[in-house]
Amino acid sequence: MPPWDAHLPSPDHDWLPARLAAGAATAAWARHWAVDPDRPLLHDAHGWTTWGEFDAATRTAAGRLHGAGLRSGNRVLLSARCSVDVAVVHVAALRLGLIVVPTHTGYTAHELAHVVAAAEPSLAVLDDRERMAAAGATVAVTTPALDLRDAEPPELDQAEPSAIALLPFTSGTTGRPKGVPLSHANLTAGAAAVVAAWRWSPSDRLVLCLPLFHMHGLGVGLHGTLLAGGSAVLMPSFGVDEVLDAVADQDATLFFGVPTMFQRLAASPRVAELGALRLCVSGSAPLPAELHQRLEAETGQRVLERYGMTETVMNISNPYEGERRAGSVGLPLPGVEVRLTDGDTGEIELRGPNVFAGYWDDPAATAAAFTADGWFRTGDIAERDPDGYHRIVGRAKELIISGGYNIFPREVEDALRLHDDVADCAVVGTPDTEWGEIVTAFVVPAEGGCRLQELGGFVATRLASYKRPRRFHLVADLPRNALGKVVRPELEAWARDRGVGAGEDTFVS
Repeated sequence: MPPWDAHLPSPDHDWLPARLAAGAATAAWARHWAVDPDRPLLHDAHGWTTWGEFDAATRTAAGRLHGAGLRSGNRVLLSARCSVDVAVVHVAALRLGLIVVPTHTGYTAHELAHVVAAAEPSLAVLDDRERMAAAGATVAVTTPALDLRDAEPPELDQAEPSAIALLPFTSGTTGRPKGVPLSHANLTAGAAAVVAAWRWSPSDRLVLCLPLFHMHGLGVGLHGTLLAGGSAVLMPSFGVDEVLDAVADQDATLFFGVPTMFQRLAASPRVAELGALRLCVSGSAPLPAELHQRLEAETGQRVLERYGMTETVMNISNPYEGERRAGSVGLPLPGVEVRLTDGDTGEIELRGPNVFAGYWDDPAATAAAFTADGWFRTGDIAERDPDGYHRIVGRAKELIISGGYNIFPREVEDALRLHDDVADCAVVGTPDTEWGEIVTAFVVPAEGGCRLQELGGFVATRLASYKRPRRFHLVADLPRNALGKVVRPELEAWARDRGVGAGEDTFVS
């Protein structure tokens, strides 16, 4: 049984309190600005904004959006760096019953045009107005300052729980991005589960440098803060010293990051300052077990790793109280049902109030994503320990089949990272006439360099022969998306563009 069972409701579909499940996500947040409007809520380069000021700002913004002709169900594309203004536009749109389309700030004109064509937004809110013109779209554009004429807003926070609130697009690491309609009920369930499981309270203050176009920063960081009644320090980007300064200067208690951020923090002589926090949470990509152990040794923090998706918000988490197991994403969150296709191993399938109903305007993708009995197929492969902890071992689409054997890249990567000369790595299958595919490793060397010839012998003591890389490439870095996930389909072409593949940067065992 999950360690939080003594404190939280059992994981069934009725666990969510009626006062949260009954209305718009924004109605659940509104009780905080009504009860204590003078408490600080969000901080950025301009200083602190209180709950009451945030309420007033979102009302003003909702009036401007309504005055511009936007009505319930219309879409607003939002693509801008993290700030209080961006949070105001986002929440104002949801209070008005609009659908927010959070979009990567680094999208090319081609990628942005794909989102516009699929979502058909009535308005785009961008840091840089020219990005929309470059995409060839004719959508009306404004900035996060929302320079529209003032108007009285209608009655706010009236959306039904089933109404669509967000339309993010998948990260595109395994194919073309798909629209993911998330309802107000989905958002509330996802945030409420982690607020309960992580003991998130009004006294907590989060350092948030994750982008607000992604579920980790938006659906967990911002929405969790609003639901818990806490506060957050919003940062437009990640910097080691900036994060640690914010922890100290703002008396922060929480930090959420991706593994790349924790790697950089661990390399800092100031890393021990993380020990001042109540909780550090890692997600969006696997946290190497050795990094988890190193951070504990140097800071006293046992980083809490969890597992979520765009389509499901949050699913599984290591416990706040109880063992936070290195290399594991933990146990099902309250309200989330988890099953694996082959008993204690296989593809993760999910069901619960956090799970979306299907892809935007794509019935074929929706049909393929759900089982006949209504469970969502995540595409992630996991193993479950006898005591219920889950370990993600890879993506079904990343599976390497060599000589008839199934190989998960994560297992090979974990073995390689144990070598002192390996700073980072990524493993893929590359075509081979004899084996079908061979295991190929792209290795980022540690500061002192790395002899690729030694790695084959090193992993030979840790992996069965069929799992060992046959080809090693030395690279300076790895292609990643904004949340730190390696974009595996791009690895080979990315390496070729950099001249990798011959000479001393490649070793074939």
